[in-house]
Amino acid sequence: MDDVMASDKNRLVTLLLCFFLGAFGGHRFYVGKIGTGIAMLVTFGGIGIWALIDLVMIILGKFKDKNNLPITNW
Repeated sequence: MDDVMASDKNRLVTLLLCFFLGAFGGHRFYVGKIGTGIAMLVTFGGIGIWALIDLVMIILGKFKDKNNLPITNW
């Protein structure tokens, strides 16, 4: 139905990784965003703020993978 391409990454996995390993950038490594994953690892998820923002973005379906495709598949 949707003409919009979506990422092949699983949104539930991304959500769980962000919730449990967000401060270490686990969800960013999973979706292929290695550079920002390392930045999150070094800054502990922007002292939690960056990880919290990502968590909200994932819940709302606005988080994207390294190819700029939305992660919408549960």
